[in-house]
Amino acid sequence: MFKTFSDLADRTLNGDPVTPEEALQLLATGDEDMLDLVAAAARLRREYFGMTVKVNYLVNLKSGLCAEDCGYCSQRLNSGAGILKYSWLTPEQAVEQAEHGIKGGASRVCLVASGRGPSNREVETVTRTVGALKGQYPGVEVCACLGLLKGGQAETLSDAGVDAYNHNLNTAESNYQSICSTHTYQDRVETVERAKGAGLSPCSGLIVGMRETDEQLVEALFALRELDSDSVPVNFLMPFEGTPLAGTWQLSPQKCLKILAVVRLVCPDKEIRMAGGREMHLRSLQPLALHVVNSLFLGDYLTSEGQAAKADMDMIADAGFTVLGSPSGDVPTPEAADEPATEPYEKVDLGLEPTLRRRGAGTAVAPNA
Repeated sequence: MFKTFSDLADRTLNGDPVTPEEALQLLATGDEDMLDLVAAAARLRREYFGMTVKVNYLVNLKSGLCAEDCGYCSQRLNSGAGILKYSWLTPEQAVEQAEHGIKGGASRVCLVASGRGPSNREVETVTRTVGALKGQYPGVEVCACLGLLKGGQAETLSDAGVDAYNHNLNTAESNYQSICSTHTYQDRVETVERAKGAGLSPCSGLIVGMRETDEQLVEALFALRELDSDSVPVNFLMPFEGTPLAGTWQLSPQKCLKILAVVRLVCPDKEIRMAGGREMHLRSLQPLALHVVNSLFLGDYLTSEGQAAKADMDMIADAGFTVLGSPSGDVPTPEAADEPATEPYEKVDLGLEPTLRRRGAGTAVAPNA
């Protein structure tokens, strides 16, 4: 076991990785020692990523209408959440949505579709979207998130210019049956492996706060390390009304920050992203979390409101960080985000309940970017 957090950071930098027993000990860090833990994780973040923040932007290609029963998801089978529901955006519509995020400073666009997995015809729709998007913005990275992949689909996406594939493990294998019955944990692992085999950068992470124990959180985290995911998004449960996990609140801002620090210590050289739910769970600790993570989503999420995009960019700058890929290269400068929206939209302040998205894809209102 380690003596101090600083010793553990030294050891990790020297190639001696954190053990599951140590990770469990780190999660139990008292609030009075939280800043020391963050400082140790921040050393690793600076070593591998300097003071840059990678900005990602989500485009929801298909919303709702899903036959899977994932308990955390507002788009699940028989969901009672009042989300936007629509079938596939055309490539032109998807590119129009993506442009808002790119002009807002994002260097990666994540194309997401609900459902168990795509048909080959749907994969072809995505490849046309990717071609159109990269035709206009050659420097932008594209990550696809389409569910479980069948044989040959990952190769088709790779050939079309997709850079990465996201499929989260979400939770520990020992906890998986408590959140989903329509597919298995192993199905998810196999999809990540298919993506890796096709040369796509694997993106796989967690949703924390789903009634898992610290032991299960550590189990999931070390499974991700074994999977060798290049980027690890950490989502914080947004307990939508109308889902089985509605009313589940087991996270404090301090707990969220400790989780992110442990993820960094276990996966020191990986892109760690504070993802969905950061606004309502980390709250005022988000700028401090930037010293641990090196990536975030800009603006809104798939079915919920996020922090105002300008507030995201101001937070990054105020904390002393710079946005990766901007203002140089093929990604336009953040100033382009100052262009007026096509229609006015009054931002609803986020409280402790998820605020449903009512702009962007599936609406006539400009997205939050």
